[in-house]
This record gives sequence, C-alpha cells and structure tokens, in this order.
Amino acid sequence: MPEADTAANSHPAASPALLEATELARATATELAEEMYGGDAVGEHEEAFAEDPHAVTHFFTARQPGYRGWRWAVTLACVEPGAEVTVSEAVLLPGPDALVAPGWVPWQERIRAGDLGVGDLLPTEPDDARLVPGYLASDDPAVEEVAREVGLGRRRVLSRLGREDAADRWRDGDRGPRSDMARAAPGTCGGCGFYLPLAGSMRAAFGVCANEFAPADGAAVHAEYGCGAHSDVEPDSGPVAPVAEVVYDDGVELEAKEPKQSKQPEENVSPDTP
Repeated sequence: MPEADTAANSHPAASPALLEATELARATATELAEEMYGGDAVGEHEEAFAEDPHAVTHFFTARQPGYRGWRWAVTLACVEPGAEVTVSEAVLLPGPDALVAPGWVPWQERIRAGDLGVGDLLPTEPDDARLVPGYLASDDPAVEEVAREVGLGRRRVLSRLGREDAADRWRDGDRGPRSDMARAAPGTCGGCGFYLPLAGSMRAAFGVCANEFAPADGAAVHAEYGCGAHSDVEPDSGPVAPVAEVVYDDGVELEAKEPKQSKQPEENVSPDTP
C-alpha cells in the first residue's frame, strides 16, 4: 500500500519539516513495537495530523494480532522553523474502527440481583434517592411509627421513590400477576390462607407466601399472583384413569344382509326328500 498523503489532514500552519519527518516517526514506532511485542508490528503510514503549528502526530497501522483497527501514534515537535525535530510521544491508540473493550462502569452500577455472595459488602450512597433520614415524616404510617422516634428508630427508611421502585420490580418479576405461574393458577394470593400481607402502603398489593410447599415460600408476592398450592384447591374426586367417551355415528346406514343358509352336497340329497 503506498504511503498516505502527509498533507491530507494537516493544519494549514503546520511545519513542513514535521509533516515530512515520516521516517523518524516510523523508526520511533518500530522501536517501541519491538520492545512491546517484537517482530514487525508497524504497518503503513496512514496520516499525519497537525495538533498545532509546532506538533504533528503520525499514525501507522498496527499489525500485531488482536489489535485490528489500532494505530501506532508518534507525535513530533519543533519549537520554531528550522529547529531540530524531536519526538514528543509514542503510543498505541485505537483507531476509528478499532475493537475496544466496553467503557468502564463502576462496580456499584454493574451489580445485579444475585451477585452478592457471602461476606460481600454493598454500601449505599449517602444521597441514595431510595432512602430518607429516619427522622423525616413519610407518607407511610407504618414507617412513621418507628421513624418519628428520633434516636430510637432506624437511621434511614425507604422513601416514596424506593417503595415505588420495589413495587414495580416485584410486579413485573416472576412473582407478579403477569407471570406464567400466575396465569395457570386456580386462584390469586390475595385470597389464599397462606398469604401474609405487608404493612404500610405496600399492604394493598404485596405480601409474603407462608406455604412451605409453594414455589414462592418466604418471598414477596403480588396479591394477584398465584400457584397450584392455593389454600382453596380441592382434591379431584373424578376417576383417576380417563374414560373415553362413546361416540355413535348415526350418519352411517348398515345394509341388511340375509343370513347364510347351509348347503349340503348335492350327491347326498335324495330325490324323494320333500
């Protein structure tokens, strides 16, 4: 592949000496590549980009495996026209079409339900919108009974946003009214004897299952959730083995057939027999 036009992406006031110092930039990139990977890892010259009139960055294709789209970048500088060109920086950078790792996300934002193991700690942020100081009056009577006892109650309690987030999550989860188990259930949890309603504003829609044989035992369930272990389920008194229904087809008429008569051999028949 021919060398790229060094002036194609250059600054109008860039020093010509910097734009033309391709070999110095290549030698610098080759030396760095040999220290890091060894072998011939520097490819063709792609472009020269003028950072300002006194600095130009030369880009070379990276050939080492696993770095498709990456480029060796060597920045050259000179203080004034006619001065010596020096190497300012040499580094391996991702190009516009490079394969790069996903952006880093803090652990607190990556954590998902079920990730916490034995001994793991998950501290909450001081300004977590799901929590409010316990001395603030809330709109949940069950919370206020404890929260107003300044110094004796919990330091922080659920805010309205925190309760709404939990309600949305539980309703749309596997123990909500739209789950497959709920659709096939004979009744809802709200009418089950094993249903223990929650306190406060969550009481109207959520409770805890107390049936040890139910799949949601000990978990929060929606009042419209349900399963086959409902307290009103009665045993089936019908036959254990299914009996096939007798079907009569009245549309088919059977032809009457004459009964067959036994015939004796002719040689045994007497002509005098009446």
